[in-house]
Amino acid sequence: MYKNLATALRAACVSALAGAVFITFPAVSQTPAGAKPPAPAPAQQPVKAGFVYVSPITEAGWTRQHDEGRKAVEAALGAQVQTTFVENVAEGADAERVIRDLAATGHQIIFTPSFGYMEPTLKVAQDYPNVKFESITGYKTAPNVAAANARYYEGRYLAGIAAGRMSKTGVAGYVAGFPIPEVLQGINAFTLGMRSVNPQATVKVVWINVWFDPPKERDAAMVLFNQDVDVMAFHTGSTAVMAAAQERGKMAVAYHSDMRKAGPDAQIVAVTHQWGRYYTDRVRAVQNGTWKSGNLWGGVREGLIRVGDFGPKVPPAVQQEVLAAQKAIGAGQLQPFRAGTKAAVRDNEGREVIAAGQSLTDAQILQMNWLVEGVQGRITR
Repeated sequence: MYKNLATALRAACVSALAGAVFITFPAVSQTPAGAKPPAPAPAQQPVKAGFVYVSPITEAGWTRQHDEGRKAVEAALGAQVQTTFVENVAEGADAERVIRDLAATGHQIIFTPSFGYMEPTLKVAQDYPNVKFESITGYKTAPNVAAANARYYEGRYLAGIAAGRMSKTGVAGYVAGFPIPEVLQGINAFTLGMRSVNPQATVKVVWINVWFDPPKERDAAMVLFNQDVDVMAFHTGSTAVMAAAQERGKMAVAYHSDMRKAGPDAQIVAVTHQWGRYYTDRVRAVQNGTWKSGNLWGGVREGLIRVGDFGPKVPPAVQQEVLAAQKAIGAGQLQPFRAGTKAAVRDNEGREVIAAGQSLTDAQILQMNWLVEGVQGRITR
């Protein structure tokens, strides 16, 4: 899976000149006779930015969205940036080796968008204090390591509203990778969104313990479709679940990217994450010397999360309802993890997890380790 970086290097695209520059020259030279003209200022070297991907770059999915972010950097900065990417890098020792190789070959900023890359990133960063690292979906930072993640759960809640409106059985399926807090947030927000329009809705979860394995993703979806499920969500890296929904005449929520090519009739809506602006800003910060470590957790308001790309079967009224809810989340008027004033939110074992009229804090959301009422499944350890 580890690719030689020499074959991974791709030159940055050069932006088209936006407009002509007009210079007025004096009629008489001001340079004294015999004097040498001033030397031109040295051209600024492009920033070298590296990207490490946990799966291959496919037509849609997790890695596709991050590579779209890389391309956005190239489009915005042109000859001022040179990007490198290495795809299909396993978490663990392989990741450390690739990250270290990028740091050793002059990359000034390295993006590592996978939770399992967090520790390898921190380890390499200790040995390269002058290189900047961006741990995407990680949470640990260092003087030269920033962390960033998106509030994916906001999009999941909105998708749950759409799925609740489109389901005829009131039973949704959810193919999930690993039971980390980010995934649990998504399952719970999706369920709460679905139950906001259908209080009796249930969500059946299957854990596959891998992020990217299209055959395994497809098999899990088929198992769920055989259990009265007619709408599907997933937290995995390929389009396999969407393709399975198309094959079975069911419906699914796209995640990461618009997946209407894989499920032209099956797609309900897409929950997408948009990294281009963030990646561009961080590369610019390296370029102008203003980069600082930090920890960003952005959502709809910050433009990192967006729902849209509705499928052809979704009525305009449902689309408008979902988009209105998205606007409310962006304005801070709707919070997925807020209980109603009259009833607490309970987990699927009956314990109160959000008191009536209260909201979870960010710290509580980040440490989520329960499944909400309405979810049929257990957290595997």
